[in-house]
Amino acid sequence: DVQLQASGGGLVQAGGSLRLSCATSGFTFENYAIGWFRQAPGKEREGVICSGRAGARSVYADSVNGRFTISRDNAKNTVYLQVNSLKPEDTAVYYCAARPYLCSRDAIAMRHWGKGTLVTVSS
Repeated sequence: DVQLQASGGGLVQAGGSLRLSCATSGFTFENYAIGWFRQAPGKEREGVICSGRAGARSVYADSVNGRFTISRDNAKNTVYLQVNSLKPEDTAVYYCAARPYLCSRDAIAMRHWGKGTLVTVSS
């Protein structure tokens, strides 16, 4: 079975940092793009950042540019999202998702999803 498990969320003060992890199993990790999406209360799910099959990175949310960094460890089948300089508007449930080869900013294009991890940023 395909599984993606996001973890690492929590409550943090504005300006703080977190490291989110997405542990995966059940598919050939190195052949998949893994993206992070987030959904704030009352808002649509948005693509944030993605690591493509060959490690190419795509940032979809302008507001996180320079603050969020994605990395992947093919040996551990895990993708990490380092989030720095957090702002209250970053508060959301963060999801990781997978699709073969290429990244996409569109949630509908992703094939597999994990349960999210909640990030709450207090002002």
